[in-house]
Amino acid sequence: MRIAFDQPAVNLSDSFKAYDVRGIEDHTLNSDAALAIGFAFVEVTEATTVLVGGDMRPSSDEYVTAFTRGAIAAGADVVQLGLISTDMLYHASGVFDAPGVVFTASHNPAGYNGIKMTRAGAVPISSDTGLADIQRLAQGYLDAGCISGVQTPGTVQQQDTLAAYAEYLRSLVDLSTIRPLKVVVDAGNGMAGYTTPAVLGDQVLEALPIDIIPLYFELDGTFPNHPANPIEPANLVDLQAAVREHDADIGLAFDGDADRCFVVDERGEPISPSAITAMVAVREIARAQDAGETTPVVIYNLITSKVVPEVVQAAGGRAIETRVGHSFIKAYMAEHAAIFGGEHSAHYYFRDFFNADTGMLAAMHVLAMLGATQAPASELAAEYSPYVASGEINSRVDDQAATIAKVVAEFDAGVETILKTMDGTTIEAADGSWWFNIRPSNTEPLLRFNAEAPDVATMEWLRDTVLAIIRS
Repeated sequence: MRIAFDQPAVNLSDSFKAYDVRGIEDHTLNSDAALAIGFAFVEVTEATTVLVGGDMRPSSDEYVTAFTRGAIAAGADVVQLGLISTDMLYHASGVFDAPGVVFTASHNPAGYNGIKMTRAGAVPISSDTGLADIQRLAQGYLDAGCISGVQTPGTVQQQDTLAAYAEYLRSLVDLSTIRPLKVVVDAGNGMAGYTTPAVLGDQVLEALPIDIIPLYFELDGTFPNHPANPIEPANLVDLQAAVREHDADIGLAFDGDADRCFVVDERGEPISPSAITAMVAVREIARAQDAGETTPVVIYNLITSKVVPEVVQAAGGRAIETRVGHSFIKAYMAEHAAIFGGEHSAHYYFRDFFNADTGMLAAMHVLAMLGATQAPASELAAEYSPYVASGEINSRVDDQAATIAKVVAEFDAGVETILKTMDGTTIEAADGSWWFNIRPSNTEPLLRFNAEAPDVATMEWLRDTVLAIIRS
């Protein structure tokens, strides 16, 4: 069976990244590319069954259809999952023990689409573990203008997994007995508008003691209200205002594919992902200890607040530091049988969720912790926010390595320091009171700066001193 392409061949190097695919609809990514990628995906994974779904972006249905054609032409059976969030893919891949893909561009703006891929059991696929091979094979087919499929193509069936996903998450966190909570949820017109009513509402399962106030639950990949990228403060403004207007207990904001969740307290003030990591870690450590584990492991990346390892150790767990990036976190999760992992970017990983990241499960843990106390969210978060962070600050530089060397040579702390070189360069006060990290972007001529200190004055001194060297 020969399938010819009818669109100009795109250059897949424009859309294939280190961990996934992100491209511009009908420019660097189109239906022919999706078809070729589907064929190559089956070849590389040697899959007999492939799970395929997509988000609410205008091109996702078209790309799912094209990918399906490619996958069945390669001989695999395809299970189309329909409309899914990224963590719904991970759930399905884990439960069915099958590889799969979701067409999504996560938090990228309108006009983009992409693909997140996983092997069976929600094991991630990166450039080092098959993504580069998929790119190479697919590009070859696009350049040749066709693919030659097997004599007997695979079959196609549909399966809706929303209810099973909601039931699975509720089996991990019991919210049925919490005090009544009023929760504003900003879905940003992304996939959380589909998953939130199923998991936290009464659309699929019995109602919980949660009054959900929805913001932008209408699925719309043109993002008419604001970009579905809550790491940017401007995209939290509506949520913050709604929390105050409705006198809500807490606010949740999800990115476009709903694998990340950001939290604001009852005053509308953001709760840092480091504090969320520490809060969830305490709950997961206690649960593991109740099951008989003596020293549960929690993974955190090197620019997460030091409150995380402090809290983990105080709770009887073991904290292990890793580089920034989900492939590193997931690899460490598997290697160390870790119960939980957290990143500053609001990605949260759970052993009980196939070592994959899910914003919804993290949100459920926070709601469970808040709902078990009469204290407001701000008071609860304050227990896990003893330090002052700069947030990530980017500087455009011509030579990243030379600029880092310049900072190391010129920065004078006036006290004894420790230098670490995992993922860029970290300089830390020998007494552990403060630290800063500078690391190069993998995709742009940028240096990323993060710092943490015990007080505002020290943080601002670190920030201003180091940025002055970088930008001089």
